Amino acid sequence: MSYLGVGVSPGNVPVYHNTASRVIDRRVRVAELVLRCLICALGLVACVLVGTDTQVKEIFSVQKKAKFTDMKALVFVVIVNGVASGYSLVQALRCIVSMVRGNVLFSKPLAWVIFSGDQVMAYVTVAAVGAAAQSAMFAKLGQPELQWMKICNMYEKFCNQVGEGIASALLVSLSTVVISGISAFNLFRLYGGNKAKSSARW
Repeated sequence: MSYLGVGVSPGNVPVYHNTASRVIDRRVRVAELVLRCLICALGLVACVLVGTDTQVKEIFSVQKKAKFTDMKALVFVVIVNGVASGYSLVQALRCIVSMVRGNVLFSKPLAWVIFSGDQVMAYVTVAAVGAAAQSAMFAKLGQPELQWMKICNMYEKFCNQVGEGIASALLVSLSTVVISGISAFNLFRLYGGNKAKSSARW
């Protein structure tokens, strides 16, 4: 990819580069890399905090052990954040390779694959956080109408650690939403390049 004159992406999309566009490209790629690394790290933190959380409580001479598998929403959080971390690691490596090689634009099929993957990650991470937050509220506040106890009164340590894991998962979900916006920008500017070329011909 040459920054002099006209550059051609692997998708055969003519792009006219100037100083402003190069600065924008560089900032977008750096922001994307930072966010993907952040998702990878925070996703692992959420998995560890929730997945390793246990507490044993003795109730009427019977030991009861609380663990994340007792609540399906927490299992969902662990699985989703594990997948998001692995996906973000792969995408972060792709970003690094792209920055080292100096590639600014990529093919449309690849752009669509990345865009679709980022959209899926954004939706599932937000859904996981929503489900876990609702379950956490029931555990914290109970539901008197259904005679559901305030579980966190008995398993305070367990609930506190789960809360920290959900907070990390929330940051992951917000980051995936921003990443999906960046991938949308990277995708649709390819079509913007075509549109600009067509306008120039007229």
